[in-house]
Parts: sequence; structure tokens; C-alpha cells
Amino acid sequence: MSEDKEKKAPNGAAEPTPAADSTEKLKADLEKAKNDYLYLMADFDNYRKNAVKERSELMKYGSERLIREFLGIFDNFERALDAELKDGNFNSFREGVNMIADEMKALLQKFGVEEVKAVGEPFDPSKHEALSSEPRDDMPAGHVARVFKKAYKMHDKLIRPAQVTVASTPTEN
Repeated sequence: MSEDKEKKAPNGAAEPTPAADSTEKLKADLEKAKNDYLYLMADFDNYRKNAVKERSELMKYGSERLIREFLGIFDNFERALDAELKDGNFNSFREGVNMIADEMKALLQKFGVEEVKAVGEPFDPSKHEALSSEPRDDMPAGHVARVFKKAYKMHDKLIRPAQVTVASTPTEN
């Protein structure tokens, strides 16, 4: 009976049935898919490790461009401190320090950092930190009267709130 189901090849060997061919092809496809999956997993693991390394280096060296530019300004500041201060050069010394301050402001602006105006503005706890209040009749109560530390934002994000004194209504004795 088994001879009826299997056909003999001309050389006398049994020819594989279509089901056996299909099974072998499926096994080969499965093995290929398994190998592709393993290669893909290895590639993804390498990608993940590289991304972690790049992120770490970005955190560590991300401010390098800012620091390089700042060092030129810092050199000017040190030269100003090394200058001998005399009665005759006090005004030029002051001018030099103002120029250094302008360089610093320009550098901050170049990197997207801006001062946030506070004096005369309504007190806003998201931008201001109130240190005290003082009676003032020259501005409305609840407005910023004085600034001890300026507020700064980088692009659209506040990076430091202003420390301020808030105007209050003067009390009459």
C-alpha cells in the first residue's frame, strides 16, 4: 500500500511529497525569520547603547560651546582685574568693566537667554519671588517695586525667577 502513496523516482529513490516540501520550506523560512529577528535585536541593542552614550556625552559636554565663548570674556575680565587702578584711569577702568558686562549680555542673548523685566510689573509668583513688601505711593500695590536678583528666561522657559520687593499701600498714621 505504501508503494501506491509514494512515487518512485527514476533512480529508485522515493520522491518527496508536496506536504514534505512545504514543511521543509516552512522550517527554512522559520529559521531565516529567527536569524533576522536575532540580528534585529542585536542592532537595536547596539542602537540603544549608542543613544545612551550620546545622551550622556551631550549632558556632560553640552555647554562646551557656551564655555568656549565665555572664556574669551573671562580673559578680558581678568585683564581688567590685573590693571593697576589709579586716580587718572578710574573712568577708563569703569568703561572697560561696562564693556565686559555688555559682552556677557550679548553672549547670553546669543544662547537664547534674556532678562525678564520686573520693576513696575504686576507681581507674578510664576516669575517673581517676593522677599518683602514696602509701602509705596508712587506705584500700585501688588507691583514690583525693587529687584534684588533679575529674572532670566532661556527661549520660552523661565530659568531663574526674580527676587523682588512688592509695593504695598502706604499706611497713614
